[in-house]
Amino acid sequence: MLVLGIESSCDDMSAAVVENGRKFLSCVVSSQDNIHSKYGGIVPELASRRHIETVIPVVEEALREASLSIDEIDGIGVTYGPGLVGSVLVGLSFAKAVSLVKGIPFVGINHLEGHISTAFFMGGITLPFVGLIVSGGHTLLCKVDSFGSYTLLGQTRDDAAGEAFDKVAKLLNLGYPGGAVIDRLGKRGNGKAIAFPRPFISKDSLDFSFSGLKTAVNRYVKEYGVPEKQDLNDLSASFQEAVVDVLVEKTVTACRKNGVKNIFISGGVAANSRLRTKMAERARKEGLSLTVPPPKLCTDNGVMIASAAYYRLKTGESSALDLNAIANLSL
Repeated sequence: MLVLGIESSCDDMSAAVVENGRKFLSCVVSSQDNIHSKYGGIVPELASRRHIETVIPVVEEALREASLSIDEIDGIGVTYGPGLVGSVLVGLSFAKAVSLVKGIPFVGINHLEGHISTAFFMGGITLPFVGLIVSGGHTLLCKVDSFGSYTLLGQTRDDAAGEAFDKVAKLLNLGYPGGAVIDRLGKRGNGKAIAFPRPFISKDSLDFSFSGLKTAVNRYVKEYGVPEKQDLNDLSASFQEAVVDVLVEKTVTACRKNGVKNIFISGGVAANSRLRTKMAERARKEGLSLTVPPPKLCTDNGVMIASAAYYRLKTGESSALDLNAIANLSL
């Protein structure tokens, strides 16, 4: 089964072709970093307008890379939420149009399930597993018993981890997107230089909260100013270490509470080198198995949507043409 996946939930437009849920034949991503960098964050209206311009070229390029025509596609998967509703609508409307004109079944995919399905696309992970989805828009823990069977264990009560990275980067005048910059600076800094708080909420809670940590960095900058060179490296490393400590500790706690021995991480922040290193170290110490996708499959991409769609389409599931975008769709 050849599935075309379309992902447009935020500022990236991506399309990919995946064969039988496990083999990707193409993956094209159109980034908007240069558009939003001047604003220090994503401007939803600009994101959706740019998607209108890029959706057809991106899909055409994905088909060209796969050496296929649209008539050879067996099904279409497309994100219908959660995300920026204007951005989601562009991809969803395009998928509906192609489905109607070409008679190809399409299925709406939950963006969060797309990140989870990356584990099934990669293969080799043992069920059940605890999934940590951590990005600019989401930070949550779930228990995955099988494809389509998920139990939400905890989620952010305010800022997502990636959002905190970007806001702190803006505060420090590091540019957008900020996560990669903080990761790079943090490698040259001392993560113990500044004792930023670890926002655990409570010992038993698996929810997250990063707004207080962001406020702590803001107070530090107001008191001491934006540091330069080595001091900036230390600040970046110390902030990053605080975020990573919480993510690692709560993920391990989720495994312990649910009797699960396997961890899977996805989402843009899963590309963070310190998170990958520290989670691997802790997993070895606790006797847990860790699976992390390559960085290109951590961020939003059409492969994860096509893979998730395959598992739904193969059972005969499809979506009606009146399917609407849902900005706050839950897992």
